Amino acid sequence: MRGFPARPRPPAPAYRGRFAPSPTGPLHFGSLVAALGSWLDARAHGGEWLVRIEDLDPPREVPGAASAILAALELLGLHWDGPVLHQSTRAEAYRAALEHLAEAGWTYPCTCPRSRIAREARRRGPLGPVYPGTCRARAPGPGPHALRVRVDGVRVALDDRLQGPCHAGLAEQVGDFVVHRRDGLTAYHLAVVVDDAAQGITDVVRGADLLEATWCHIHLQRLLGLPTPRYLHLPVATGPDGAKLSKQTGAMPVDLRRPGRALEAALAFLGHAPPEALRGAPPAELLAWAVQAWSAARLPRARALPAVPEAGTKARGSAAGA
Repeated sequence: MRGFPARPRPPAPAYRGRFAPSPTGPLHFGSLVAALGSWLDARAHGGEWLVRIEDLDPPREVPGAASAILAALELLGLHWDGPVLHQSTRAEAYRAALEHLAEAGWTYPCTCPRSRIAREARRRGPLGPVYPGTCRARAPGPGPHALRVRVDGVRVALDDRLQGPCHAGLAEQVGDFVVHRRDGLTAYHLAVVVDDAAQGITDVVRGADLLEATWCHIHLQRLLGLPTPRYLHLPVATGPDGAKLSKQTGAMPVDLRRPGRALEAALAFLGHAPPEALRGAPPAELLAWAVQAWSAARLPRARALPAVPEAGTKARGSAAGA
């Protein structure tokens, strides 16, 4: 069986982090928290920080959103290292990973629509209805199909740098999960694992809403012979209705007319409120202080927290998607 990846990976640095936004709208407070947390953790460790655009879902993408996100990061002083990677250019790497999984017998085609899975699932896990294995032992029917990865008997353990240790049996809590969608698009789980390895990412700092997804990522890393990064899952910011801030729940874009104010709010959310002497300071001064002050021990350990008032949030019921 041909190994994966086909090309040898460069040696990983001591620390290399990344921020990987989806271009579905402008940068909002929740995304800023993830970007700032990952940037500060990288800089405080003397490491590199990369930006990757997760443009794998054209129907959800907003024209111009990717360039607007990059411009916002620049204005906020969150400068990245090296070129920006666009996942839309990575089809060959994803195809090679899928071939490797198929040759090892880990994938199978699935024609089940979501409505059928929701109806037939015997339990619900943290990622949604646990797939009941309907297509595991039957020949694929006509029409489009997804590809699922088998998880029978698989257990994973994760010692998150903030949220602590967790263990999961994938068959009971997730089920066989999709790595290639019915519409022909590469699934997030596969793409993020392949690209983290290709870019030599050593540390992933992101929102706690992706903590359980990491179980799937660790399973794929094992199957593909890829390294597992260190993980730190930050609390996600919620709006007045308790829902996670996102474009779908009407999160307002970061006010780039006052980038320092936005950074102050994000720092306060992360337990690193600047001293009074720095209130109103430009982004460069705030970030220089924050790099020196950064400590995982100061981060709130909650999975979710209300956004600070300066974040500019809207209740879901009165907000248009952003």
